[in-house]
Amino acid sequence: MSVGPVNSDRSTAEQVLEAFAVHLRAERNRSEATVRAYSGDVRDLLLTVVPAEDDGAVDLSLLGLADLRSWLADAAADHSRSTLARRTAAARTFTAWARRTGRIEQDPGLRLQAPKRARTLPRVLAATQVASAIDGVESSPDDPMSLRDRAILEFLYSTGCRVAELVGLDVGDLDEENKSAKVLGKGDRERVVPLGEPALKALRDWLGAGRVALSGPESGQALFLGRRGRRVDQRQVRTLVNRAVAAVPGAPATSPHGLRHAAATHMLDGGADLRSVQELLGHATLSTTQIYTHVSVDRLRRSHRQAHPRA
Repeated sequence: MSVGPVNSDRSTAEQVLEAFAVHLRAERNRSEATVRAYSGDVRDLLLTVVPAEDDGAVDLSLLGLADLRSWLADAAADHSRSTLARRTAAARTFTAWARRTGRIEQDPGLRLQAPKRARTLPRVLAATQVASAIDGVESSPDDPMSLRDRAILEFLYSTGCRVAELVGLDVGDLDEENKSAKVLGKGDRERVVPLGEPALKALRDWLGAGRVALSGPESGQALFLGRRGRRVDQRQVRTLVNRAVAAVPGAPATSPHGLRHAAATHMLDGGADLRSVQELLGHATLSTTQIYTHVSVDRLRRSHRQAHPRA
């Protein structure tokens, strides 16, 4: 191991991790999912590279570039490229924070390189398959859960929003007059997404009959509720989407994020420009959105091979 200057900090690994998590939330404005992922990665790093002393303290000056590279190499056999890229980002964020807070004198993560991510094309539902999944939910005024399920599916596909954005919606975030909704995305970035007529109708049915029937003391202003009147959670939405798509013959297994993929791809297939899709999805950079152009080109290529007489 690379031994550096003696560190006077006597914090335990858990104390260091707790302080790092506070930094991610308060200073980096990272989501809870990112905080959990980075904290788990750094915990594994510390357990692997920095043994605790008799009093439980960890000496972060023992972290060297060779140790970081070895830690990543050991994980390479069991993890995908995207996971290795995240572990690299977590390690670099951690060592930069440790240097800035005086826990180490040099930042060994400055020269740590992330493996190149292999961009794979997501499997995308066809428009007819999405329609079948949504239409398979027979909403009834006498069944508030069916009204909610239909509204959730219509909203996800119409807006391309993330499941975390959907479950965080309040009733006041809807703007029926302008046929739009206000969502809070990653990094607390707020954006307005348009709503199509089928989504608006499903939302009106849900608000007019479904939500009223389920609402209770713990409902607050949550737009979508669970059976017990509390704000719906991500697990319930994933279960709903999985069940609805599984009922469609030939449709690939998918998640709420799969409806997001479908919305973006179908918009591009229909002639939307990339910037509009970027704004709809709330991507910080255009490069993230560009994968959907690859999906559309791949579909075009397959259609050409199947239909063109000289393909």
